[in-house]
Amino acid sequence: MALTGVIRPGHCQLRVLDLEESERFYTDVMGLKPMGRDASGRSYFKCLDELDHHSLILRQAPKAGMDFYAFKVLDEATLTQFEKDLNAHGVATERIPAGELLETGERVRFTAPTGHVFELYATKTMVGNGLGFDAPEAIIEGRRGISPLRLDHWQIHGPDLDGSRDLFTKVLGFQVVERIKLEDGETDVAVWLSCSNKAHDIAFVRDERANTLHHASYLLETWEQVLKAADIITVHRVSMDIGPLRHGITRGTTIYAFDPSGNRFETFCGGYAYYPDMPVITWPVEEMGRAVFYHTRQLNERFLSVVT
Repeated sequence: MALTGVIRPGHCQLRVLDLEESERFYTDVMGLKPMGRDASGRSYFKCLDELDHHSLILRQAPKAGMDFYAFKVLDEATLTQFEKDLNAHGVATERIPAGELLETGERVRFTAPTGHVFELYATKTMVGNGLGFDAPEAIIEGRRGISPLRLDHWQIHGPDLDGSRDLFTKVLGFQVVERIKLEDGETDVAVWLSCSNKAHDIAFVRDERANTLHHASYLLETWEQVLKAADIITVHRVSMDIGPLRHGITRGTTIYAFDPSGNRFETFCGGYAYYPDMPVITWPVEEMGRAVFYHTRQLNERFLSVVT
């Protein structure tokens, strides 16, 4: 698939209650690479395999949650066109100047109907993964903690799912890959959207609580690494939600747990390759348990109720 518009999740800014404790967690347990702090005190991280300068920004705040979610677009011309398309769709935008985030170019910021703040950007300093681009080695040595490949996707909750779904599909070029529908067969409870050939790059869930984060997901290569992540989570006494197990939706394998501030994260592996000629997979709401947790076939209370 030729990626010519939005190409992937790029970064997000997470609110944490204790910055130093969170820095230790994301370095030692998650195994991300610290990339420094900016003048405002925000702390930057990247997964070791990611090429760009950062994918996670931590900001100390009195309440946990996510400030904004950002997608990288192909180039500056694409960024300008998306800004025009958003405005034509009736969405107000704001230009954030280059350098407001470390090593990042101009960003176009807007608010989706679910209340979440999103950004699009085209440029960020490429720092590489340490392997180089001339006859590189196949592995990165010295990994610690869970050490995911990349920031993979988000699941976020809000009341106007229909508006955010339509904004992402009609303006930003995402496609609906899977969905859960209510008994009427028409109303979406949740949708999984892709801007690539991944099974999903973002998921929206209908929820009366606007602008809420359910989880940020980090990609692992194998099921064995998901099991290793479970061991690391236990060794460090990290609060776990559920797992290891499999999703029916996307067919990925997963663990859900919480960082020290109560923000849920996922370690995710697998999922099928998506192509735009594939039919949308639809699940009736009575199959939601099996759709989300294929093995237990039921949802636990924390998964349904806890968001930040």
